[in-house]
Amino acid sequence: MKILIADDHAIVRKGVIELLRKEFPGAEICEISDGAEAINKARDNTWDIILMDISMPGRSGIEALKQIRADGVKTPVLMLSMQPEDQYAIRVLKAGASGYVNKDCATAELIAAVHKVLAGRKYISPAVSEKLAVSINDTGKTGHELLSDREMQVLELIANGKTLSEIGNEISLSVNTISTYRARILVKLELHNNGELTRYALDNNLV
Repeated sequence: MKILIADDHAIVRKGVIELLRKEFPGAEICEISDGAEAINKARDNTWDIILMDISMPGRSGIEALKQIRADGVKTPVLMLSMQPEDQYAIRVLKAGASGYVNKDCATAELIAAVHKVLAGRKYISPAVSEKLAVSINDTGKTGHELLSDREMQVLELIANGKTLSEIGNEISLSVNTISTYRARILVKLELHNNGELTRYALDNNLV
């Protein structure tokens, strides 16, 4: 079995690898730290499963996932994140993920999710399953549901106190582009400044 782990936090990678080695002693496990490398590894190698963090520098996990699917790679991808599942699980499933697991979950849940995805099935919690069912029948979007994946990423970074320059450096975009995303976010959320963006993010458990 070949497993690819993409996460920019070395401690997280080591912990996940330790769990997987206990469950799959003979597995070949490769670890990488950014979305761009995940795209290349997924394209150039054959994997049984990919475990990928949503928030990585440069190409985010969601962007990497979309590119991997656009490249025709069918490998099941299990997304990992510290972000609330009710805000991100549906986004990653619609982008082509096979499942979503919060990093705060119990180790048994992660292993159960890996087994389920390896069996060709989707892994989501009951709460996300219910929300997904509702979203399929609800075309009316409000608030941050209107934001694109990139806009969500910029919103999170602004709420975490990053300047536009710092955000641009972190996700490899120009300050002008980041400023454009910020302007779109303000319009969509009907807000006026970074302080209001931060309060919105906090009130909606986005950071």
